[in-house]
Amino acid sequence: MAKVLKENWFWTIILCAALVVTVPFIVIYLVLLSPPIWGPALFMVCLIVVWALVGGYKDWVTEKRKEEEEKRRVGAS
Repeated sequence: MAKVLKENWFWTIILCAALVVTVPFIVIYLVLLSPPIWGPALFMVCLIVVWALVGGYKDWVTEKRKEEEEKRRVGAS
């Protein structure tokens, strides 16, 4: 057990799980604390911006993988 507690992947998983649980509660709390007019609007704008950033990052990673696979194929031939 002591060996597992010293591993980086274990603490990364613990941190990610804690963030998955706590971040939505913090976001909901902040939306509820904000004024009624600005709360939902601000939340939607932030959601759209974050969604766009994540989508762009996903496309970039996918394109990067395709380029690396193409380089491997050309190098192997």
